[in-house]
Amino acid sequence: MLSSVLHSQTAVDANTRIMRAFVATRHFFAANAQMFQRIEVMEHNQLALVAHQQDTDKKVEQILKRLDNKTKNPTQGIFFDGQIFDAYTFVSDLIRSAKKSIVLFDNYIDDTVLTMLDKRNSKVATTIYTQKIKQQLSLDLAKHNEQYQPIEVKQFDKVHDRYLCIDNTVYHIGASLKDLGKKWFSFNKMEMTAKELLGNVK
Repeated sequence: MLSSVLHSQTAVDANTRIMRAFVATRHFFAANAQMFQRIEVMEHNQLALVAHQQDTDKKVEQILKRLDNKTKNPTQGIFFDGQIFDAYTFVSDLIRSAKKSIVLFDNYIDDTVLTMLDKRNSKVATTIYTQKIKQQLSLDLAKHNEQYQPIEVKQFDKVHDRYLCIDNTVYHIGASLKDLGKKWFSFNKMEMTAKELLGNVK
């Protein structure tokens, strides 16, 4: 600004150098416009990549938290025919999550159900209510209880559906445990507690 208002030779020379610098800068930007445009695109892509990476990290963190939280079981869902292992794993995880007791209402049980229930933690009391205790089941149960943690089986003919009580939580299971995954079935966590359900067993 001073060089433009002063009239000395020094001011004139400074003003000339400033104008040349502006012209040189303009030529530089004009000559390298494509390069600057590419840099801008790279910066934009880099910012988008960082945002995507942050979003991915959050999703991975959520998945890891769910895997770490083994106490959080699904509350409802459906298994289709052929999902034998998926359904088996789901019920097995429920059984493993029991801390004190397991109660099963299922009119169609066999030795495979006894084996599945053996996945429970030690000292978890287990009772099965079933419509009829056949001779084969009595034999299987006696042999099982001689070797493994005992399972109590009681006759109860007033239930049509299947219910699995894990501690004080009740799950309605749409298929017998021995037939998981062979046909479509759904499961649902009930509002009723196990204590309320067992209060109706007479």
